[in-house]
Amino acid sequence: MQNDRATLDKRRADVQRMFDAVAHRYDLMNSIMSLGQDRAWRRATVDAIAPRPGEHVLDLAAGTAKSSAAIAERGARVTAADLSYGMLHEGRANFPFLDFVNADGMALPFEDDTFDAVTISYGLRNIEDTTAALREMLRVTRPGGRLVVNEFSTPTHPAFRSLYTTYLPTALPLMARLSSNRAAYEYLAESILAWPDQRTLAGLMTAAGWVDVEWRDLTGGIVALHRARKA
Repeated sequence: MQNDRATLDKRRADVQRMFDAVAHRYDLMNSIMSLGQDRAWRRATVDAIAPRPGEHVLDLAAGTAKSSAAIAERGARVTAADLSYGMLHEGRANFPFLDFVNADGMALPFEDDTFDAVTISYGLRNIEDTTAALREMLRVTRPGGRLVVNEFSTPTHPAFRSLYTTYLPTALPLMARLSSNRAAYEYLAESILAWPDQRTLAGLMTAAGWVDVEWRDLTGGIVALHRARKA
């Protein structure tokens, strides 16, 4: 048990250092590698959250807080949470009006039933135990509150899926030379390819206690938006 805990702690620390190292060029690299689709995906995510004035929203794995700021534009109060201090530093510099919290997705530092909505974009696959993280999100969401997960997924068309799985492990690290941290983007490609498909993730959300789970594919399934609510 102690060895397992030590392994998890080391992996968490490695992920934290990796994101600290790429924080200053994170948004630029996202735009380049997604061919500009990141903006449309962010808009779709905010629409899926449907934040209303006066609501309190947790944006987990908020990165540099671009998504948090987009949610706040709808009138909601947003708490931007991330494990990486580097990401939080960038976020505070760009959006000082937001609340920022250093947080581990498996042990969120919030009381039960705190948020009207919880969202996480491109961060769930970086948490060691997906089901444990989904249960933590459920714990801090108010009854009737909602969850939106924006995550890379599995293209639905077989030919496109084959092309995509070739693109990720080859083109992605080459493009990532611009970041001066190729290892981080090699990890990114590997983590995307290893991530479960849309239906499997929906099953994990249901198993964690969420209800009314559904998903919507974006850009042919490169990204999927999963939505659910707390009973």
